[in-house]
Amino acid sequence: MTDRTQAIATAVDRLRTAADKRQPCDPVRDLLGTVDIDAAYQVQRGLVEHRLAAGAVVAGRKIGLTSPAVQKQLGVDQPDFGVLLADMDVSGLAGVPTTRLLQPKAEAEIAFVLGDDLDRDDLDLTVVRRAVDHAVPALEIVDSRIADWDISLTDTVADNASSGLYVLGEVCLPLEAFEPREVTMRMYADGTLVSEGDGAACLGDPLNALLWLARTARDYGDPLRAGQVVLSGALGPMVSVSPGMTVRAEISHLGTVSATFTDKEPS
Repeated sequence: MTDRTQAIATAVDRLRTAADKRQPCDPVRDLLGTVDIDAAYQVQRGLVEHRLAAGAVVAGRKIGLTSPAVQKQLGVDQPDFGVLLADMDVSGLAGVPTTRLLQPKAEAEIAFVLGDDLDRDDLDLTVVRRAVDHAVPALEIVDSRIADWDISLTDTVADNASSGLYVLGEVCLPLEAFEPREVTMRMYADGTLVSEGDGAACLGDPLNALLWLARTARDYGDPLRAGQVVLSGALGPMVSVSPGMTVRAEISHLGTVSATFTDKEPS
């Protein structure tokens, strides 16, 4: 086993242990460095494969680092992605269980649900737009297995792009009905405005983020498929959440999506 292979395996074990024990761990950049993005995605793949072997099902992908400010903070010039599993979707629960999370934060996004596969060579904005069946307002509850959110790019990529849970709203709109880049967003915590933004905050247009993901997933040999959900990236700053808090996001055209957080598991 090469040093790099051993480092990847050790990083997988560290993050798995943190998730299983609900105990945040040290960053994994001491193992991976801060520039080997391919190694970080190999760690992510190892974590996801472990979940799939235990019966989890892939539901889609999430896109992170779509904000220029966050990219600058981490010293990168592109987004990252993580894998959404079906049990991360808590849309139907009366309360979002924080017991499944370590250091949760919420952000408002547009979710795209695909009607066609995105596996062709000539992917462009026209192809991507046509592949979207509909869009839905969404709250992503991001989380980090790494203590105090002390993350570099390789740390968050390895940690499945800091994925946690997600909530989808009830309004489903085709792209013919609105332009994602033109939406405005306001997010409230217990009735207080805590975040606001717009579609342009997400790589200039959430469809730009989807195109980036489609090309990247295809190039990694695991293209986006019809029926999958894509969380396209934050429309504004994220906020920390805790049990008892209710978060509601209003996204123009798409309506509202909300989540109440609880420290109890659903019965």
